[in-house]
Amino acid sequence: MMLHGLCFLVLMVSTTHALYFTVTNNAGTSPGGAAFRDKVGTACSRRTLISATRFTLRCVFQQKNLTDRKHVDKISLFVDDMDGVDDMDGVAYTSNDQIHLSARYVGNYNGDVKTEVTGVLYHEMVHVWQWNGNGQAPGGLIEGIADYVRLKANYAPSHWVKPGQGQKWDQGYDVTARFLDYCDSLKSGFVAQLNKLMRSGYSDQFFVQLLSKPVDQLWRDYKAKYGNIS
Repeated sequence: MMLHGLCFLVLMVSTTHALYFTVTNNAGTSPGGAAFRDKVGTACSRRTLISATRFTLRCVFQQKNLTDRKHVDKISLFVDDMDGVDDMDGVAYTSNDQIHLSARYVGNYNGDVKTEVTGVLYHEMVHVWQWNGNGQAPGGLIEGIADYVRLKANYAPSHWVKPGQGQKWDQGYDVTARFLDYCDSLKSGFVAQLNKLMRSGYSDQFFVQLLSKPVDQLWRDYKAKYGNIS
């Protein structure tokens, strides 16, 4: 395997904890790998990893103290040939502190590649840092929180659903992100508090605890606000 464009950077998140970032283009000789190199680049990607980390931890999760966060020492981005990989519809996936981006997706994307990759990396960075209720939280909620961060960072693509659309609150991705944005409008910092509660487990009662209504009622209220858009 040939490695192209290895980038390495250190971010001091405190006086005692250094967070390391690496970017490795494993698909540098493929059309997608070349597209990543020419249209995005390792330097831009590492800056995005840093900005996504800061935005997720400080602005959305509001985790100012190291004890509130996951302990992560290094975050690695790999640009891979991911043909046949099902994760994220072949766009990207995250495993612990490793983010894998599909070179084929980058190469085939029609539009502003740099902006799209930035949005994808913001989404994937959330998976590095978020609490998942010890595996008990609905997958749609986990993905929805990741897309919520992408939404609040102003990297939501134009093809996302509009507010009020969707079939159920935990449908995932953009549907759930829009719903969480509504919930956060009812109580500022809702997503941060929900993530905090999900550190050790998960229950739908978290919505009652934070917003005094069952999540299904909140979903009905949300749909009604936007005219029950399908």
